[in-house]
Amino acid sequence: MPKEDKIFILILCVFAGSLTLSSILANKIISIFGFYVPAGVLGYSITFFATDTIGEIWGEKRAKFVVAGGFAALSCALILILLSISWQKAPFWQGGDAYNQILGSTPRIIIASFVAYIVSQSNDVWLFHFLKNVTRKRHLWLRNNFSTMISQLIDTLIFITIAFYGVAPIGQMILGQWLIKCMIALADTPFVYGVVWYLRRQVSPSSLEAG
Repeated sequence: MPKEDKIFILILCVFAGSLTLSSILANKIISIFGFYVPAGVLGYSITFFATDTIGEIWGEKRAKFVVAGGFAALSCALILILLSISWQKAPFWQGGDAYNQILGSTPRIIIASFVAYIVSQSNDVWLFHFLKNVTRKRHLWLRNNFSTMISQLIDTLIFITIAFYGVAPIGQMILGQWLIKCMIALADTPFVYGVVWYLRRQVSPSSLEAG
């Protein structure tokens, strides 16, 4: 297998793993700098890093393919979680109540993730490449941060409203999660530059922007 394919598959695996795991982590509300946010924010922020990196190196079509792959991963996670909850437990296992309490709300969170994911990730890919054309492929920091922040705002509004309406103070959570995501987006900019710099030296010129 060519080295560039191995690198792409590795990034795809990190993307899919972070996406599905973030839906489970979101069951816990954590405090970051005084803001209350779902713990899934830690994993979900990685997905935008991945799609922006893939889009920068391999192009818009490949980034859209990754988004579609993430939707398939979420679908599988939802089915498996529902099966695990409905399946009869072993008579000697004592963790059934805790298991159902934690994962019982996950289907609602995953459904919220479905809607937010499709809208925000599609917008991120589109806006990233729109800015890439406008800036004539310069200023990676600008399209990486601006596309991510706008898309994260869309994602946060949709996800928090569907997942936590009637359960938690959604106004505070929307503001807190979006601010934390913006901070993560700014912090990961040097890493995006580093990964893109490395990949441009590993991927053959014929594959760049091929999609």
